Amino acid sequence: MAFSLARKQFEQSVKWSNSQIDLAKAALYMAQEEYSEIEPDHYIALLDKMAAAIKAKLPEEFYPLRIIHCINDYLYEELGFSGNQADYYNPDNSYLNRVLDQHTGIPITLSLVYLEIARRLDFPMVGINMPGHFLIRPDVGEMDLFVDPFNQGEVLFQQDCDERLTQLFGKPTELKPEFFEPISSRMFLARMLRNLKVIYLQRDDWERALAAVDRIVLLVPDALMEQRDRGLIYYQVGEWPEARHDLNHYLDCHPNAEDAHMIGKILDQINRRFP
Repeated sequence: MAFSLARKQFEQSVKWSNSQIDLAKAALYMAQEEYSEIEPDHYIALLDKMAAAIKAKLPEEFYPLRIIHCINDYLYEELGFSGNQADYYNPDNSYLNRVLDQHTGIPITLSLVYLEIARRLDFPMVGINMPGHFLIRPDVGEMDLFVDPFNQGEVLFQQDCDERLTQLFGKPTELKPEFFEPISSRMFLARMLRNLKVIYLQRDDWERALAAVDRIVLLVPDALMEQRDRGLIYYQVGEWPEARHDLNHYLDCHPNAEDAHMIGKILDQINRRFP
């Protein structure tokens, strides 16, 4: 993995306030740690080109549903974008360059493509961090509709979201107001990285899991559970001082955590091996 330059560019891209972060560029710098040969500007230009092709087809009147229809027609019918049902947990689904190359991805990365195109069309949309499934919605007046980029840009209303959650969890689920709150740019990127962290942990790919959680902590410095997980990964790979630092910090901040006893035992082992 091409760590140093890509990481520095990622750090630079997220040092601003949420409203100033360029999500596409940050996501591409994230991908550059895995795909060192990519040129982020190539993919930015590709998004520009896609938006320009849609803009040429837009009606003169500003009708949100017509704009959504035009985006859907271009992305899903003309270009053949689709949700990757067959290989959902392939890490490539979380890298924006691969999503743009292969025209497939998971809900959050397809949402990112959709949001970037909408922004270029001066059609404001925001990400919605629904439990279990990422959606987007127009940020226009009091519009109460949602778009599911993973499912061909399907338009949903709140009742549809209720039914979707019931299907997902196998039981009626209370719709809480926070389910429909726009997600910040930092939390958007952190969710992408959490997907990668989970995938790499399941594969015992400690180096890549550590790279993912490092960047989550960079984005959300007070994310205690991420610091705990980073400490556990450090422990797994034998980086004792780093593991001790993160795990001690976790217990200092969360002394009554359910896993405090287990973390304490790990720290005892570290202290015996590395006094």
